[in-house]
Amino acid sequence: MEYQYKITVSVVVVCMNTLKNLYPCLDSIKKHTTVSYEMLVVAYLFSEKNLMQLKKDYPWITIIESNEIRGFSENNNLALRLAKGEYCFILNDDTFFDTPVIDNLVNTIEDLPENVAIISPNIKYPDGSEQCCGRPPITWWKYILSCFKLWNEKQDTKYINKKGLFQSYNIIGAAFLIKNELFRNMGYFDEQYFFCPEDIALSTYLNKKEYKCYVNSEIILYHIAGASNHSKISIVTKAVGIKGSLLFFSNDSILKKIIIATVIWGTSLLKYLYWQLKIKYKNNDYAQIQSKAYLNVLKTIFSEKTPKEIFTTLYTKL
Repeated sequence: MEYQYKITVSVVVVCMNTLKNLYPCLDSIKKHTTVSYEMLVVAYLFSEKNLMQLKKDYPWITIIESNEIRGFSENNNLALRLAKGEYCFILNDDTFFDTPVIDNLVNTIEDLPENVAIISPNIKYPDGSEQCCGRPPITWWKYILSCFKLWNEKQDTKYINKKGLFQSYNIIGAAFLIKNELFRNMGYFDEQYFFCPEDIALSTYLNKKEYKCYVNSEIILYHIAGASNHSKISIVTKAVGIKGSLLFFSNDSILKKIIIATVIWGTSLLKYLYWQLKIKYKNNDYAQIQSKAYLNVLKTIFSEKTPKEIFTTLYTKL
């Protein structure tokens, strides 16, 4: 299907039945964006009350209702298939900005070579500290090392935390601008990854096809990351995300899959025991959540179930 681009950017946000973070995100987009854009919000498992409230408060947005169990990739793809913009801006609902981020990203990518597929902002925590300004390649071996705290992607200075405009390798799914035609031709996000690492899979694929990912460190966006670790949903999403990482990094190799799964099981057992001790000596909700999350990792890492099947099973037990 060919589009005549009259809309410059299709902004896509997935929100799982919470308005607390979504409203500041939408407000910052409206206040600081002057390029032509459409706002596509995927209302994932919304209550009737929240859905009606969102429609009332933001009549200018397009709402896509998602009332079945779907992951990050599937939910984004619901909106992406409707996107009419020349570019798509994928954005987490717990983000906001106080400068013309979308305008500046568009201006940046349009001055770059044709083979640049993605441009990302400098993503910071709300207190201004660094969260993500570029990401390096991540191999299966580096992933294993990271399980033992022997490798950290933020140590790879070739691809991260440079000044100004620079070429990176991987992206973070919280915020990035991508060329819509290219994204559409590759089928958008790979839906086998339910909750991570679809962003790494996307940018790794593009790099292998000789496209490039860039970052502009002067374009700053704020991301309230980590909040989900304190909510009950992380009891489910941690196991699902780790299972997705196993699929990606093993890359259909049975030997790699066995090695990575064994490492994950061993390190997760240690983390589970750690949180059990925390519960014994200083019980709190966070310790309970983390303990249950790692127990689910132990139960599912060797399972033949897909990440979506794991989520569906565990989510019904919350």
